[in-house]
Amino acid sequence: MDTCTLHRGTRPLLVSLPHDGTALAADIAARLTPAARAVPDTDWHVARLYEFVRELGASVLVPRYSRYVVDLNRPPDGASLYPGQNSTGLCPLVQFNGAALYLPGAEPDAAEIAQRLELYWRPYHSALAAELARLHALHGRVVLWDGHSIRSVLPFLFDGTLPDYNLGTAGGASCSPALQQRLTAILAAQQGSTHVVNGRFKGGYITRHYGAPGRGIDAVQLELAQLNYMDEDTTQWLPERAQRTQQVLRELLLAALG
Repeated sequence: MDTCTLHRGTRPLLVSLPHDGTALAADIAARLTPAARAVPDTDWHVARLYEFVRELGASVLVPRYSRYVVDLNRPPDGASLYPGQNSTGLCPLVQFNGAALYLPGAEPDAAEIAQRLELYWRPYHSALAAELARLHALHGRVVLWDGHSIRSVLPFLFDGTLPDYNLGTAGGASCSPALQQRLTAILAAQQGSTHVVNGRFKGGYITRHYGAPGRGIDAVQLELAQLNYMDEDTTQWLPERAQRTQQVLRELLLAALG
């Protein structure tokens, strides 16, 4: 089954976009609420936003299926990434607004969750790990960039309005201090935008699991507020905003390449 697409690049950069997928298996879709079938919590357009990275020689990994099927940025045991805070799980049961995903009594049981892990989660992570290893073998170093986006206001998940750029390095553990400093300096120099480093989104499972700066594997998560490139209510792509955001992303990724 085709669950993800990998573009193999030539430079030591892998861009992972784990929440770009929108597909739903028919048996799952039939059990979701009407609102959930529209997969509103998708990281809309991130593959389009990062399309330019192929010109930089980067590898790109994109899933086909929605995070509602299985969340590729959660650990396989389903442990919470943010204990004490509202979040969504490995096979989410609620939307980002707190509403139920499934019709009453239609939630997946333990056996189904285990099956989804094998069918959807493991192929993505197998591809990710193999591509990281290939690039590391070629270059002796590699940067894993985990690209995300989310609505700027989501009271169920965080207070107030999210900064435009949310850089996560697992509290500094997933990448070198020098790389974090370079990226932070670029964000701080932007006029008219806001940023935070290791704020509400410190990096999910991908950043935390694969980052090993001592071995030359730097992992960084960037959570973008979606209003920087689209209309958050209609999901319409906004070209002028997107172009400005892509310029910042290009600068960040060139700095990551070093």
